[in-house]
Amino acid sequence: MVLWEGYDETSEIAEQQKHEMDRMKYKLIQSKFLDKNEVFQKLYSEVANFSEERYQTLKPLILEKDIITLQKQIQNKVFTYEELTLFYLKRIYKYELNPETSLHTIIALNPTIVKEARERDKHRSQNNHPIYGMPILLKDNISTTNMKTTAGAFVLKDNLPKKEAFIVGQLKKNGALILGKVNLSEWAYYFCSGCPVGYSAIGGQTLNPYARKVFESGGSSSGSGTSIAANYAVAAVGTETAGSILSPASQNSLVGLKPTVGILSRSGIVPISHSLDTPGPMTKNIIDNAILLDAMLGKDVADESSISWKLDYKTVANNSFLKGKRLGVIKGLLNDSIYSETIKKLEANGAILIEFDPPKVGLPNFLTLLNLEMKEDLPKYISSYASENIEITDIPSVMSFNRKDSLQHMPYNQGIFDGIVADTTSVAGLEEVRAILLENGKTFFQKPIKENKLDAILSINNYHAAFAAVALHPCLTIPMGYKKSGEPIGITFIASPYSEAKLYELGSAFESLTKSRRIPEGYKD
Repeated sequence: MVLWEGYDETSEIAEQQKHEMDRMKYKLIQSKFLDKNEVFQKLYSEVANFSEERYQTLKPLILEKDIITLQKQIQNKVFTYEELTLFYLKRIYKYELNPETSLHTIIALNPTIVKEARERDKHRSQNNHPIYGMPILLKDNISTTNMKTTAGAFVLKDNLPKKEAFIVGQLKKNGALILGKVNLSEWAYYFCSGCPVGYSAIGGQTLNPYARKVFESGGSSSGSGTSIAANYAVAAVGTETAGSILSPASQNSLVGLKPTVGILSRSGIVPISHSLDTPGPMTKNIIDNAILLDAMLGKDVADESSISWKLDYKTVANNSFLKGKRLGVIKGLLNDSIYSETIKKLEANGAILIEFDPPKVGLPNFLTLLNLEMKEDLPKYISSYASENIEITDIPSVMSFNRKDSLQHMPYNQGIFDGIVADTTSVAGLEEVRAILLENGKTFFQKPIKENKLDAILSINNYHAAFAAVALHPCLTIPMGYKKSGEPIGITFIASPYSEAKLYELGSAFESLTKSRRIPEGYKD
């Protein structure tokens, strides 16, 4: 059965060249390699048998609802975990198999997901965590053993990992349902220079549901953002090195947490930098974000940065208030009208706002840190996790493979990989770079935090993500509103390391006050 037919996108691409932003001038939209029929046929009969009538009945009960609400309705036998799963699958099939609405965001679907959902219904008494039975999507650089893990790269198209990522095991242990894998910026946007965010050879060009081909999807966790914005699952897991959760969460009107490095394991995630990489939750609201984070927690002996850490997600909403909270306002951002109006609203509700100019420090040789660590970390991932049929061993072998058919494998070239190979910084030099970046990052945030006794600093989208990354500061972005064009914009709370609970409390109060998120117009049915 043919569910998807590729179409001639020549005129579409020609029209796209008129876009005012250079990296939105796409060279392609559809993947040249992913067979959508292969992805969608396996579950077709299950989805087809889920009636449109039942879907419409469940829509107001499921669409945009938080996990606590969903669990209560399942407990009250309004619907089942199986129906919840089929509801999301129905949406995926409806929108992703239509060329007019496809976001090119789904790379793989778990072939046993409906069977697993039935098992969750059968063993409902084992529900000890609110993530139990909730369908979750994963960025396709997170290893799973029943679905390939490609990082969006053609060279990894047949990579069926030997073992799953630690956080995947934690999710499954807590009863979550892994619905599928989503598109991303290839190699987590550390591959091609100046290329579109959300592009990968495997998945094609991820599109933003708020305006396909008009607004950027954000990256590199592009599919994690676009899929949840369109309500394809309860939540998704993204990964970040410096902005890769904050950017797509903001661009898709979502809540995205970049946690302190070490709170969540990185084992089994295709890496860039062991100093900065971290997975994180991407959701439609604060409580779901806290629940998903909690479901992934656990000390991983295979990850040297991993720690034992606990979060009482049940107190997030109960302890949320703005009165008396001291929040740092970056003066240079006040020329943004939405940020400025938001600051006034926070002040009117009791927050104490302190305007400041950040310390004038830079991030010298930031790319050197990423270059040298990816050069070191990628071979380790391939050795420990990649399937035996994967012949590449390091960055040079990936580049050599890509050159065999550069138009297909790297239409935007592989400029960042060129830079990685060319970087000859010594081990001692790298240590110096790392130390300077850490110190400058801490100065950038800790100086104003300590001088003004701040609970958090307020930024926009991923504007200060690199400083937060090198300083190991957690960031929480939350929908702040929409520009006149309709493009989403997020406010980002940045706090001291291991302050995730404080960020959630502030975020919950902000969310209750503003209620900014709106579902994309074209994805309401």
